[in-house]
Amino acid sequence: MKSITIADLAARESTPLIDVRERDEYAAGHVPGAVNIPMSEIGDRLEELPSEAFDVICQAGGRSARVVEALEPRGYDATNVEGGTGEWIAAGNPVEVPSA
Repeated sequence: MKSITIADLAARESTPLIDVRERDEYAAGHVPGAVNIPMSEIGDRLEELPSEAFDVICQAGGRSARVVEALEPRGYDATNVEGGTGEWIAAGNPVEVPSA
């Protein structure tokens, strides 16, 4: 399984990012540009995944790792973000919060 760090993620410019946390977690704050497809829904929403390489993030890296492990055998070029959104925020990176 491919993995990157939060620093690697911050340096990326055009790689799509899928946030697999639940909707309420995502709404509380997420990496700018991340698209929310919760882990609990991903099996029903595979057609929404990018056809090119993409990164997968969750809160700490556990759920995203499981999603990447499940997607790789299906032919997806997915990379896990180690440390997740929690580490992203702790490092002082920007966070996007949807307006109510």
